[in-house]
Amino acid sequence: MSARMSSSPAGPPATSTMARSFAAAVLAGGLLATGAAPATATAAAPAPLSAPAPAASTVTVAGEGSASATPDLAVVTAGVEVTKPTGKAAMAGQSAAAKKLLDAVRKQGVADRDVQSTGIFLNPVHRYQDGASKSTGYQAGQAFTVKVRDINRAGALLKAVTDATGDDGRINGVAFDVSDPAPPRAAAREAAYADARNKAEQYARLSGRELGRLVSLTEGAGGQHSPLAVQPSSLADAKAPVAPGEVQEQVTVTVVYELD
Repeated sequence: MSARMSSSPAGPPATSTMARSFAAAVLAGGLLATGAAPATATAAAPAPLSAPAPAASTVTVAGEGSASATPDLAVVTAGVEVTKPTGKAAMAGQSAAAKKLLDAVRKQGVADRDVQSTGIFLNPVHRYQDGASKSTGYQAGQAFTVKVRDINRAGALLKAVTDATGDDGRINGVAFDVSDPAPPRAAAREAAYADARNKAEQYARLSGRELGRLVSLTEGAGGQHSPLAVQPSSLADAKAPVAPGEVQEQVTVTVVYELD
């Protein structure tokens, strides 16, 4: 009687397998530790803070400039005033007188766009007697500004207004001006800027520096426009020649330059 014996393939010994796993773990741990160390050793130090740049030296100066122009316009301020016992009668009287004034102005060739009502009023009139105030009536009036674009006709217009309104008329003032102030104002700006730059250049030389770039420029608010005022009595004769003189335009600027 024969017998057969069979056996399964033998695996590696358990002790050998555990040894290899331990060695691999140790090797892996060593690699991880070795890779982390350089990162800690080579970390960059924070860069030092740079010092702020010194502020640029500057010079601040003011400049003034003026320019003149020959007037081509007369501006007449005229009006009417009427006193009556009642407010209603005073308003009606000033309305009639104002219509006469406007009719006279239009007959002198003044366009409606050159006539402007600048104010109207109604006030009680008081008389003081024995320390007491007593109302004696009302005064009403209206004021107008009239532009005369032919200045040689200013005298004729004044005469026409006073003839038409009589004792109710008032001529409050006359001024010669320019219809377009832009050209003399531009010339005044140029003069103001040149004045400011000349001053800045002088200060730069005195300090041993060179004048650098323009930092800022500020024009004074509004400037100064100066029409030439005249007395209405000087134009009483409509045939008298008119000498309008010159209108002045003034500008101020404040300028800041760097010094190199």
